[in-house]
Amino acid sequence: MNNYKSNDWLGLSGAVCVVTGAAGGIGAVVARELVKQGASVVLLDLDVSKCTELAANLSEHSEVPVSALACDISDAGSVQQAAAQVQALHGRCDVLVNNASVLRAASLETITLEQWNQVLSVNLSGYLLCAQAFGAQMLAQGSGRLINIASIAAHSPQPWSGAYSTAKAGVAMLSRQFAVEWGGRGIRSNAICPGLIRTPLSAAFYADPDIERQRCAMTASRRIGEPQDIADAVLFLASARSSYINGTELVVDGGFESMPMALLPRPGFVGSRP
Repeated sequence: MNNYKSNDWLGLSGAVCVVTGAAGGIGAVVARELVKQGASVVLLDLDVSKCTELAANLSEHSEVPVSALACDISDAGSVQQAAAQVQALHGRCDVLVNNASVLRAASLETITLEQWNQVLSVNLSGYLLCAQAFGAQMLAQGSGRLINIASIAAHSPQPWSGAYSTAKAGVAMLSRQFAVEWGGRGIRSNAICPGLIRTPLSAAFYADPDIERQRCAMTASRRIGEPQDIADAVLFLASARSSYINGTELVVDGGFESMPMALLPRPGFVGSRP
């Protein structure tokens, strides 16, 4: 049976959670929501000063420990050092949220090998390195949850973002791979595929109200997602309430992937658009 308190519906109180890319829009909100559930959270990011500021802010409103560590997830040594620090601080890792990501605009015709490798080293290889380092702690205790932030770009090619789309498709498969290899040892691994989400990195897309309206119209929910929408999905997959969900992809896109036929011109079918 699941072991969680009646007032801890998600079963996250006391869990040790590591969030990569925690200084960013989605990572910061994920960290905040985990803290609100009573989890001890470790924030990992290259921008340790911003993470330290966030940790201090979250600690002011919580009784659980929140800490910040500098980590370059594309560097195996940096990841191993962070994992050792988490082990020293908390003795274990229960949940890893692989969230750090970079985006470099370039067509496949012109992208350099250096640009390609930079994107894949963070968006894909970095997820492997973190899963290996923190997964070792999970395997030692016989339980743990990996939550890998992929993207709807894993399913649909994005022009001028080929390295990003390729990396995120790799994340989706890597997540399933871990589920198959580690599922029998108490580890669950699932991916989340965000759709159109308003973050500091995507803010420029919504500076023009007309562009925002066009983007909203491409989702079944007719709105742009917020980091909170992704954080809520993370909480569920990290929780005891999803204990039989393993090796899946949770698409959080407001119905964007369901819209192609609704957007396709169809002469003779001229009723009002749904």
